[in-house]
Amino acid sequence: MMECQIKLNRAEDVQEFVNAASRCDFDIDIFYNRIVIDAKSMLGILSMDLSKVLTVKCHGENKDFGDVIAKFAVA
Repeated sequence: MMECQIKLNRAEDVQEFVNAASRCDFDIDIFYNRIVIDAKSMLGILSMDLSKVLTVKCHGENKDFGDVIAKFAVA
């Protein structure tokens, strides 16, 4: 299981992230405070406060999705 923090600034970023997550055959969750959203849900992610840093928890590995996470990762 991998966990990292990301920042999605625009709706286009959310769309790219969800498209990449949807190609994975394992569960991916996004956390902010106590809220947990399925990372494959565009509406779920858009309902979150995108001005905040979000925590992503992957229950598997996929190189292409790892590249997308790296693109939006915060230091």
